[in-house]
Amino acid sequence: MRWSFVRAKHVLWLLVALFCLLVIMEVCKDGGGDGGEVRKDIKDVPPVLTKPKKWEMVSSCREDPFIKNITDFAQLPAIIQDFLRYKHCRNFPQILDAPMKCGGRNKSKGVFLLLAIKSSPQNYERRAVVRQTWGEETIYKGAHIKTIFLSGTSKNQREDRRLRQLLQIESEKYGDILQWDFHDTFYNLTLKQFLFHQWLTENCPGAHFIMNGDDDIFVNTYNVVKYLSDKRADSHLFVGQLIANVGPIRNPGSKYYVPVQVYSSDSYPAYCGGGGILMSRFTAHVIYNKSLDIPLIPIDDVYLGMCLNKAGLAPASHMAMSTVGVPVPSKDIDSFDPCFYRQLLMVHRFVPFEMMIMWNAVNDPDLHCGQKLSLYGGASDKLPNKL
Repeated sequence: MRWSFVRAKHVLWLLVALFCLLVIMEVCKDGGGDGGEVRKDIKDVPPVLTKPKKWEMVSSCREDPFIKNITDFAQLPAIIQDFLRYKHCRNFPQILDAPMKCGGRNKSKGVFLLLAIKSSPQNYERRAVVRQTWGEETIYKGAHIKTIFLSGTSKNQREDRRLRQLLQIESEKYGDILQWDFHDTFYNLTLKQFLFHQWLTENCPGAHFIMNGDDDIFVNTYNVVKYLSDKRADSHLFVGQLIANVGPIRNPGSKYYVPVQVYSSDSYPAYCGGGGILMSRFTAHVIYNKSLDIPLIPIDDVYLGMCLNKAGLAPASHMAMSTVGVPVPSKDIDSFDPCFYRQLLMVHRFVPFEMMIMWNAVNDPDLHCGQKLSLYGGASDKLPNKL
């Protein structure tokens, strides 16, 4: 009797187990209940990665597939080859942005002067001094002045990680950094210029005037405002140190080397030296619209001249803007004398400590110069109110 009960119990458990097995097999056959999806064969399943793949924000742009059709491409310097491979690439992820720099697109007409300063990631000292001197955001004679720095990334991976942290800190503290994910090199300055004009069109289209220059120039911002006070933002204005009747340098040893494969003509259109250029919003937007159809070249200031030329506009010279320093009448005279700079708009170039010294000197109400120039009014008015 006892034995029959045990056998019956075992048979019952066996039947239950068999039923469960049949249910499991049926579920697997139907795709595990995931909408009837067919199960992949084991050999089709990708192997499990032993290390998680690092996500990187990179451009989807690829090398020009027809690049080797260019005459004598293999004989060009590596840096020129690299430029030609990717010169069509213009869309790069933005790492740091300042979309409200001008108060938003619809309120951007409240900005009278936007200082757009090209600055490589490692140039922290230059940015710091600019913020304390001519790039300080302020209001002068009712004119709102805003500042933005334009940057890329370092080619050195270890250095790049640290510099991204630095720019992130600056961005959080000052809100004045635009950084894109491309290598910040000399040959990418034109790309940086294009991306700035694109940002300007999207985020600050109403800014009346733009001072576009390097982070080692000295700008007498208050003189700039005075000069612009009787100018119209919706008219053409593009002034700086005019360069005309020159052509590309064909010497491969030069920093400014441009072979025929990059620019075929032997002459450049007139342009202003890229160290510092002053333009109206009208002209800034014209440049962007024309740049959409003009292939990039590695010389950024020449490229701006090409855009103007296509639009039928001309750059102009201003005697108070110099990209080659200040000429002095005698070698015995100190060219660092603030009296040479008090009436100027822009001079290139200054190291950070010189910039700090000169800014304080030209704004010293007790500075007395032997002869006062009158290019656009004096520079000794009372200092502006800070925001």
